[in-house]
Amino acid sequence: MSLVGTATAHDAAALHVTGAATYVDDIPTPTGTLHLAFGMSEIAHGTIKSMDLSRVAAAPTVAFVLTAKDLPAENNVSAVPIPEPLLSDGAVHYVGQPLFIVAAASHSAARAAARLAEIEYDELPAVLTIDDAIAEGSELNEPMVCTRGDSQAAIAAAHCVVQGRIEIGGQEHFYLEGHASAAVPQEAGAVVVHCSSQHPGDIQHRVAEAIGMPMSAVKVEVRRMGGGFGGKESQGNSPACACAVAAVRSGRTCKMRYDRDDDMIVTGKRHDFRIDYRAGFHRDGRLAGVEFEHFVRCGWSTDLSNAVADRAVLHADNAYFLPTTKIVSRRMRTNTQSATAFRGFGGPQGAIGIERVMEDGAAALGMDPAEIRRANYYANYYRSSGAGPAQSTHYGMDVEDSIIAEIADDVLERADYAARRLEIRRWNESHPTLKRGIALTPVKFGISFTLTHLNQAGALVHIYRDGSIRMNHGGTEMGQGLFVKVAQVAADAFGQPLEAVRITATDTTKVPNTSPTAASAGSDLNGMAVKRACDELVGRMAGMLADLHQTSPESVEFLDGTFRVGGESYGFAETVTRAYESRIPLSATGFYSTPKLSWDRKKCDGRPFFYFAYGAAVSEVVIDTLTGESRILRADIVHDCGNSLNPAVDIGQIEGGFVQCAGWLTSEELVWDESGRLLTHAPSTYKIPACSDRPPVFNVHLWDKSGNREDTIYRSKAVGEPPFVLGVSVLMAISDAVAACGNGSVRPDVDAPATPERIFWAVRRQSPESP
Repeated sequence: MSLVGTATAHDAAALHVTGAATYVDDIPTPTGTLHLAFGMSEIAHGTIKSMDLSRVAAAPTVAFVLTAKDLPAENNVSAVPIPEPLLSDGAVHYVGQPLFIVAAASHSAARAAARLAEIEYDELPAVLTIDDAIAEGSELNEPMVCTRGDSQAAIAAAHCVVQGRIEIGGQEHFYLEGHASAAVPQEAGAVVVHCSSQHPGDIQHRVAEAIGMPMSAVKVEVRRMGGGFGGKESQGNSPACACAVAAVRSGRTCKMRYDRDDDMIVTGKRHDFRIDYRAGFHRDGRLAGVEFEHFVRCGWSTDLSNAVADRAVLHADNAYFLPTTKIVSRRMRTNTQSATAFRGFGGPQGAIGIERVMEDGAAALGMDPAEIRRANYYANYYRSSGAGPAQSTHYGMDVEDSIIAEIADDVLERADYAARRLEIRRWNESHPTLKRGIALTPVKFGISFTLTHLNQAGALVHIYRDGSIRMNHGGTEMGQGLFVKVAQVAADAFGQPLEAVRITATDTTKVPNTSPTAASAGSDLNGMAVKRACDELVGRMAGMLADLHQTSPESVEFLDGTFRVGGESYGFAETVTRAYESRIPLSATGFYSTPKLSWDRKKCDGRPFFYFAYGAAVSEVVIDTLTGESRILRADIVHDCGNSLNPAVDIGQIEGGFVQCAGWLTSEELVWDESGRLLTHAPSTYKIPACSDRPPVFNVHLWDKSGNREDTIYRSKAVGEPPFVLGVSVLMAISDAVAACGNGSVRPDVDAPATPERIFWAVRRQSPESP
């Protein structure tokens, strides 16, 4: 029986719930370990006139203090070719920017000492909001423009034209484990780094530059993270480099752990967006053309903003065919934390724009929003073969695998959408204070890194002479279940029970040049790399048995852990022993690179994705028109995972992604004051969803009518990011409930997050005479 496709528990589930799982802060450190803290800027923009650190250096147990001039080599922690300093070089760009490093005997001593610095600034005006950046012309680079056809003419000739603006706030990652790193000095200037990072390969690269050594002198190890969500793709470089520099300087183990306040103040968030739109519809609900202008708040440095903003452009169609379009993406520089990767990587923001367009079009045409969506879905190319070429996206990629119409119809039926919509309308007519709303939204999410060279992975698999298996690959585990999925692949390849496979920490000395665990590609890339290593080992053992029986390797059958050849059977452990005694190597590497990819970013043309993952959700909400409070009453989801590697893990990802998105769009509000200081920097002021915020009726079904048409690992599909976008249905359901407060003449225009305040004022705009 195959382990692939089995609903197996997460490999560390018992460790998580008992508290036995080991994270960076749990790793025992030797006596004399130094603890680090950053001294941080208290202004948003300016230059440092003077910095007196004498009181810091004299504080109890402080070993030393480092500024930019004390760094031994590169002062750069950027994940992209555009530099970003570890410590300020004199310029200050946001409140919380690291200015110096304190090394002391304890975590609390280092943090307390850092606050003793006496710093004078020449303060400059700060650019804090998207509106500020537009007014100042503060952009990171030239806008990206993606066009198809003459959208202006198409919209002008359309039966119905809608236009408007939606503002979408950022989001704090709020991983349970904050950023943490520990560096252990080795011989000849080398260093071992333990860190909580989604990208050990980039940590290795940046640490090597920071200490002035080749990458081969740096070992980076990541056993697990307590959550990542994109926030540990690039932002872990700073604590890792700080620890490495301090360890090499002192010859002692050095450790840094951000407190929650520091973590939220120093690190980047999801990108805020402002989307201006204009669209034209035919009488039957089909789009004639649409134009978007994306204004993206990127923060003070480039970080990953270009790639995030690019993906927003690439997902501006979501699941809909855009016959003509023009999308302009402007990347605005502000004096705030450098915005960074977050689950969906810009895709959710891009999708929200077109979903608002669909809602507006439905209202203007008097159509059911689910029907206008169906009129615009990408067609199923295989089902409509003979009807001409496949429809293509606005960036020129043929959509050959669309199953969105079928999935949406399925969830509408499961959710009893038509009957409930009528019932909700009747209910709203008799309830003046509470109003309910319901909405369907789909998702079509592209799977692959848009930076093509990142679409590669390596693996190392050992079989020991007792038949036990040890597996290593370049992916990182952050609670998403990657390790158990890949272990299932290895166990299945060898026909062994899952417990026979030892899952090990990600280690840059075992698998080099790792790509980040991001873009939902962890299982696709690392699963295939591990399978190739396993297949190589099975092939070697089959070849050995073929030689023994003087036959061809093709005549050796391997099934369920047993080799059969010449009428004889050999168990796995027995064959491993024979292979060892025959001097057959029992260690193999595997490598995989995603095929079919081509992408010209400047032309906005090509095939940036290997395939698309699809899903649809129907959400029902209720709002209180007197307070603006909202609650999700029910959610129905059908999501496409291809041939799921592990249905239990995948359903967990779908549920978690939906709730995380709903939190972003309803309760998670980031607030800065007029000086650029983040006010929502703790659990007391920033509200993530709790268990009680999940819908009491929560139905999740995996689409099981087709696997992946592309040759992925066991024809599965990625599941990390795509279902996140399904939470957009909650925002659209809130808009539907707000619309029920009026007569249809005023558009709801609910921005995100749809906090009680925003909902309250949206209701007042619908019915100004309401109390």
